Amino acid sequence: MAVIEDVRLLGTELERSYQVYVRGRLKFRVKQIVYVAFSLDEREMGFAFPKEERAALVASEPHKFRLPSASDMRFNWVHADLAALDATEARELVVDAWRMVVPKKVSRAYDLTHPGGPG
Repeated sequence: MAVIEDVRLLGTELERSYQVYVRGRLKFRVKQIVYVAFSLDEREMGFAFPKEERAALVASEPHKFRLPSASDMRFNWVHADLAALDATEARELVVDAWRMVVPKKVSRAYDLTHPGGPG
């Protein structure tokens, strides 16, 4: 079972990433782009994810993932139940979401310094 603390430090350590609170909700941004956001009760994590792949992700593990609301379907976004994720999986989702919003050279530099992925 993952909790918000499993990814909070990671979100602040990723290059160009910073945390903000918007209406009481923790979000991680690169510039003004939000790539991870938590629900007020911190039980759900929304994260950047390719639109063309999200239906398959949700269908493969519907107990973990769900599509965003109808009004947010235009965004590259998916929601996950933190209780259904383990800490490693939650960190991998955060890093993959971050990769979507940073330049490729920044992402490649991360890979060089973290060859085993987010630990």
